Amino acid sequence: MLAVGVVGLGVLLLALAFARPEGARDGPAGGAEGGTVVVGGAAAIPIGATAGRPTSTLTTTAATPAPPGSAGEAGARVESDVEIEIGWVGDLTPGSMYGEPPDEGRALFAATRVHTMSPDIMVANLEGTFGAGGPSKCDGRDSSNCYAFQADPQNAQALAWAGIDVVNLANNHSYDYFAAGAEATKEALAANGVSHTGLLDTVAIREARGVRVAFLGFSPYSYSPDIGDLAAARDLVTAAGEEADIVVVLMHAGAEGADKVRVPEGGETAYGEFRGDSRAFSHAVIEAGADLVLGSGPHVIRGLEIYGDRVVAYSLGNFAGWGNFSTQGNLALSGLLTVRMAADGRVLGGRWLSLRFAEAGVPEVDEGDASLELVRDLSQADFATPVRLGADGTFTLSTSR
Repeated sequence: MLAVGVVGLGVLLLALAFARPEGARDGPAGGAEGGTVVVGGAAAIPIGATAGRPTSTLTTTAATPAPPGSAGEAGARVESDVEIEIGWVGDLTPGSMYGEPPDEGRALFAATRVHTMSPDIMVANLEGTFGAGGPSKCDGRDSSNCYAFQADPQNAQALAWAGIDVVNLANNHSYDYFAAGAEATKEALAANGVSHTGLLDTVAIREARGVRVAFLGFSPYSYSPDIGDLAAARDLVTAAGEEADIVVVLMHAGAEGADKVRVPEGGETAYGEFRGDSRAFSHAVIEAGADLVLGSGPHVIRGLEIYGDRVVAYSLGNFAGWGNFSTQGNLALSGLLTVRMAADGRVLGGRWLSLRFAEAGVPEVDEGDASLELVRDLSQADFATPVRLGADGTFTLSTSR
């Protein structure tokens, strides 16, 4: 597993720089209209403004220069026969008010570490923050209806120990402790070599086997690129494609609940919030050049679709959470999806590994393959072109540009 992903560690980061007028607030209640900002003095590619969000730019920050002839040099390409494997798991909470896993967080991943260490790049949706207290969004509110997740910063090392290279912060818990909590989270991740994407200022590029992979995160929240603005999303994907060989889009979308396993046509809501139109969004970014779309948010498994010879995984459910996720029924089922990709972005195949919660929300391999059976059924029911998983969870695609 290649561990690159933060400035100063040989990782190229892309910055989505947003101008904020004086007095504009950061975080969920923030968002401001404004102009273009260029970070690090690099040339910027403007991306259209969204209501409630400012105009963005895609900008490369300081990074280790690419060697001559590498994928990072303009016009150079990786050998066409090179393959990499990208892994994806669902929602992950490394600790919270419900408790923190022993062994500095490692106990949460011990049973699945051998599997999460295997892909060239392993990705997860980080539902929560790292920090040491401070004001939270739940202060003064009914705690039975509000959840603010925060773990000790030292628990961030458990992510790297488990082989997790990139986390998506485009979700409804990244600002549980407001801007200060988000900054503390980014610091804890950077200190352990874990890249992050999905906030307004960070889109990560990782490199594996000489292949550069861009990760872009989207959600309905004002502190991340807007899943509801399809035009801006297309522009961002196109711009990222100019900087990387493969573009992976991470989306946090969909209604929540044990019965929300189907992918509907049209937009969805949860708790009075718009949660995106995951079908329309996924199809739009693929048409713009995204090679793989990986979803989270519903807390249950949803189906796998083939669209334009690309794969969309709408939700893998809850991966890991110490005492904060239900361990009953559909909510206890999840999976680890690995996708084999060619250097030019073609999806070659992959595998679904069935997982389920053991005690306290620790994931373990499910030898009964309950989640494999569920995702196969859902994929067939919801999509005209489903990913067809075999009895062993594998699939193969024969695609070409």
